[in-house]
Amino acid sequence: MKNRSKLTTEQQNQNTLDIDCKSTLEIVDIINKEDLNAIKAVHEEHYNVTKAVDLIVSSFKKGGRLFYVGAGTSGRLGVLDASECPPTFGTAPELVRGIIAGGDDALKRSIEGAEDKHEDGELAITDNGITPLDTVIGIATSGTTPFVHGALIQANSIGATTIFLCCNPDINPTDEVDVIIRPITGPEVITGSTRMKAGTATKLILNTLTTASMIKMGKVYENLMVDLQVKNKKLKDRAERIIMTVTQLDRDEADKLLKKAQGNVKSAIVMHKLQIGHYEANKKLDECEGFVRKVLDGL
Repeated sequence: MKNRSKLTTEQQNQNTLDIDCKSTLEIVDIINKEDLNAIKAVHEEHYNVTKAVDLIVSSFKKGGRLFYVGAGTSGRLGVLDASECPPTFGTAPELVRGIIAGGDDALKRSIEGAEDKHEDGELAITDNGITPLDTVIGIATSGTTPFVHGALIQANSIGATTIFLCCNPDINPTDEVDVIIRPITGPEVITGSTRMKAGTATKLILNTLTTASMIKMGKVYENLMVDLQVKNKKLKDRAERIIMTVTQLDRDEADKLLKKAQGNVKSAIVMHKLQIGHYEANKKLDECEGFVRKVLDGL
């Protein structure tokens, strides 16, 4: 797009024209008030987010993966969300991955021009070995990023599921995609600074996509992250507290049970509830596709 001034995210916000002469408290309140629009915009896209979750879960069940592709803030948010899945949900690092224009260096500093090469987006899909089983989400708050469009076109040519996330009306991907998620967050507090409302909406949506998908894959029991990986003291504490909550055991008993379950919270819960050993607990979980509730409902 040659005339980016027509984009909603590039227009001047009439509510913040005099923000430069406001007090600190007034500035903070103005930003907060505008942020509420991001939450509303995300809610208005809940049907499309739902479609996207179902497609992601379908990919996972077939042995596929989820890839986020973006540049700048969009790319960083994708990498962030992907990196949080293994410790939170016990997933393999390759299940959810983020691809950012400019590579890892772009995570810490802006790499000018990295997003402008359509062919680099295509190459990123090829280099990451995307298959028809995978889902690729192209994130571009403006909707115009060549790197993202190139990635979606290449993903489509392979037969992967494709989803497009942008924050502007009337901007469509170069190629047809399975779902478009379009939270219209409006002009930014600071003109063109899409790291703000558009970035907030993107973060909320990515959180929802992976969290809902992981729930549908049995990674959550009640509202507890029962598939977390016990990688540090904080996560060990959380694992013990989850076991204590579900089983009513005290801290020492929960610690002993977690050790017997070889650090697996799901196994620990099933072991205690059914009064069975570690091997039997894992077998029952496998039979129920990892869903603790399905195992316990079998009682």
